[in-house]
Parts: sequence; C-alpha cells; structure tokens
Amino acid sequence: MAAEWDGKSRGTVFGFKVFIYFIKNFGINAAYALMHLPVPYFCLFSRKNVKGLSYYFRKRLGYSWVKSSIGVYKTYYIFGQTLIDKIAIPAGLGENYTFEFDGEHLLEEALAEKKGGILISAHVGNFELAQYFFNKRLKNTSIRIVITDQDHQDIKEYLDQFRHRDELQFIIVRDDFSHIFEINAALAQNKIICIAGDRYLKDTKCIQEKLLGKTAKFPVGPFYLASRLNVPVLFVYVMREPKKHYHLYARRIDVKARDAQDLLMKYTQNIENIVKKYPLQWFNFYDFWEDKEKHG
Repeated sequence: MAAEWDGKSRGTVFGFKVFIYFIKNFGINAAYALMHLPVPYFCLFSRKNVKGLSYYFRKRLGYSWVKSSIGVYKTYYIFGQTLIDKIAIPAGLGENYTFEFDGEHLLEEALAEKKGGILISAHVGNFELAQYFFNKRLKNTSIRIVITDQDHQDIKEYLDQFRHRDELQFIIVRDDFSHIFEINAALAQNKIICIAGDRYLKDTKCIQEKLLGKTAKFPVGPFYLASRLNVPVLFVYVMREPKKHYHLYARRIDVKARDAQDLLMKYTQNIENIVKKYPLQWFNFYDFWEDKEKHG
C-alpha cells in the first residue's frame, strides 16, 4: 500500500464529460444517480484505496467488517457527489443548494484586524467550496486556496473551464517556493488564505501527531507558517449534508507563537470532532497512518 499521497486525483476526461453532460441535460440529481455506476468499480478494483478506507473505518473508528464495507461504498458515493457539486456550483447552479455558516462572526472579527487570515482545512467534506460561502456572505473579502497542481493535465484543462480557477484565485504550491511570496502578498491585502493541513508529499518535510488514536504524518508548512506570521488562524471545514445542503464550520484558534506542534495538536483534535460527526466524508484514499501491521 502506498505510504503517502502522490498528489494526483483519479479519473478520466471521458468520465468527467459524461457527468457534465448529465448535469447540463438531466440535472444534478441525475448525475448523482449515475454515480452508482463507477462506485462499484472503484470498490472492486482500487484495492489500495479501499484498504486505506477499510483501515480507517475498522481500526480507527472501530466499525465491524460489514459496517466498514458499507462505509467504503457510501464514502465513494458521497465523494462523487462532492465532485459533481464542485462543478455545478461554480457553473451557475448554486441556487440548487443551501448553505449554513457556523462561525461567520469569527471570520468577520479576524478580518477587522486588517492582517488577513489563515484558514487550515482538511480533505474531509468539500473545502474548496469555502470560496462560495465567503463570496455570498462576506462581499468585501476574498479567499486564496493553496493547492498542489499535480492532477493529470488533460483532466485539469477540461475541468478548469467549469471551475473558473482564475476567479477562484488558487495559489499553486511550487518547487521554487514562490507560493510563499504569493501568500504573504495576499495577507498584506487582508485576504484569506485557505490551506489543507492533512496531506504531505513524498520527500517534503512533515511533523507527527496522533489522530484517532494513532500517530500520523502531516505537512509542516501550514503549521509552521500559521504559528509564525502573527495573523488570525481558523480551522474551517465545509461539510456536505442531505438535500444539497452545505455546512461551513469556522473556529478561531489560540496560536502559541512559533509552536507548530501545538497548533498541529489542536488541529488533529478538531478534525476528530468533525470526522466523528461526518465519518463518511474522510476523503484521504490512501494509507494515511502508514500502519505496517495487517489491516484486517
């Protein structure tokens, strides 16, 4: 089993074209229904990914084999729904969704300090949609989402026409560290930086902390920056709920200066609370804990 995330998403251009065709011609619900076709394929043939999810359910959440197997299927299906939503909402179909903002006042208070802010999220839920929450509720602010850019180029080029990445103002992590300058420039303009804190790439620095009872590795960058820049830091998650409803959670964090480990500990504790409430929205499809023992 792969011991680290490789930075790439799975899928083909043809697959995405089919779903976009269904969204345009038959509606979002039809695209959701269609998702039941590829999900069994991934459950049967993506052995490494399924093992990673099964381990999460069985060893970290304590599910039975049957409940774990059902959980794997449901997780793939909900993940598919979030992919559809990520295309549908920026493509102008946002009126089909409802949104709930939990902690909006904390963000407003942070912005009032005129320092910008750092939002640390995770690959649970649909955190890229944070942009639409803020544009809808906080008209005078904008967000920059920090991402790796290692998806298959043909898929990126096709999807970018629907995702409007220029409007979303993504900051791409680059080998020359130029993204650090972009982050600092955005903060100086009182912008919001959103970065995932739960995936590190091979050959990059990491720090360790317990999550769901077992030590795992995390990228050092988000926690190093957030503990040294003297700007407001919040944990934020955008979680999918039934009937096309999204619930954004924002929590202001008391950061100890230059203590990345303490910030990481608070982060993992916060993730645990979210995951226990939304166990089917853990979207790290690999051996997150690098457990060398039998997964069972």
